[in-house]
Amino acid sequence: MREIPFYKPLIDELEFTYISEVLEGSKSSKIDQFEENAAKFIGAKHAVATCNGTAAMHLAMCAIDMKRGDKFICSVNSAPTVAEVVRHFDAEPIFVDINTDDFNMDIAKLEQTLAKEAHKKLKGIFVSHVAGQPSDMNAIYELAKKYNIQVVDDAISAFGASYNGKKIGALKSAISCFRFSHQIKYSIAGCGIMVMNDAELYERAKLLINHALVSNGWDKFGNLGYIYDVVDIGVKYDINEINAAYVLGQLAKIDKIIARQKEIAAIYNKAFENCLNIKTPIAKREHIYTQYIIKVNKNRDKFARNLKEAGIFTGLHYIPLHLLSYYKIKYGLKVNDFPSALANYQQILSLPIYAAMSDSDVEYVCDTVKKIAKNHV
Repeated sequence: MREIPFYKPLIDELEFTYISEVLEGSKSSKIDQFEENAAKFIGAKHAVATCNGTAAMHLAMCAIDMKRGDKFICSVNSAPTVAEVVRHFDAEPIFVDINTDDFNMDIAKLEQTLAKEAHKKLKGIFVSHVAGQPSDMNAIYELAKKYNIQVVDDAISAFGASYNGKKIGALKSAISCFRFSHQIKYSIAGCGIMVMNDAELYERAKLLINHALVSNGWDKFGNLGYIYDVVDIGVKYDINEINAAYVLGQLAKIDKIIARQKEIAAIYNKAFENCLNIKTPIAKREHIYTQYIIKVNKNRDKFARNLKEAGIFTGLHYIPLHLLSYYKIKYGLKVNDFPSALANYQQILSLPIYAAMSDSDVEYVCDTVKKIAKNHV
């Protein structure tokens, strides 16, 4: 049976070349090169590469000095990692409902939440950019300024996405967090990256990323100097040279990757335009289609099972956080507390979309989805 995974990376000779250079003892650091190139691509002053996207988020919370009892606003429709990194500080995630069209935070509901939660313990907002479509950042920045809180981007699906002509990460957010490895397990290489324009945040992140160690120097092989000290509670989130070599190759073709995602999305949009039982994504702003999220108007789970039986793997972006056992029990949340996210969750389904998909793969997905949708009950 034909099998189309939900995601696989686009790899060519560039990744092999860069990794070989590392193994052969390259004189220059691929980590430094990746950070410099990523910051330049986004248009930010500073970048810090991490071992994965969750590490970038957690390090961001360390850099802004999150403390026990602090509160941080999050979209209820985000990856579990968003609220998770807040809870690691024994801080409290405050969930906000979403728009049912672009799946991002509802600005009116955000404003209501800010007015209700406004006090000195409210630290900031984690802004998710679902599927590669940016949130309404101008409105969010205005509210952040009004309530004197920081904005951190959960841009794990939005590397290369733009808002009003500027890339996410080059706007007014304190820190923007991205990832390059989309698989939760068994990824070929792991990498996250955080970008910022504030020099103090950058220096703090660079200090904390490797145990908050300070030394009289490191040798060319990365060995710690003879005398060292620890000046804070740090983490171990730095990326290694081989992973950096891999993502350096990925970064070099990011424009090609995004262009292919948009091309596939256009094919899907046309194929499913009049497809029974299916609604295609609504693009309110520039959309790079890191995920292609359809709505199935009834019995979504059966639809997903039928696709899997045909060899097509799908995803959910996302199961709302208030439905997950930990948060439901911890905060006494009810199923209907976030009605828009709940209504979306009952219908959404993410189809495969990635640059490594062949035209034949895309055609097979189109034909199969239409066939299943026609007979779907």
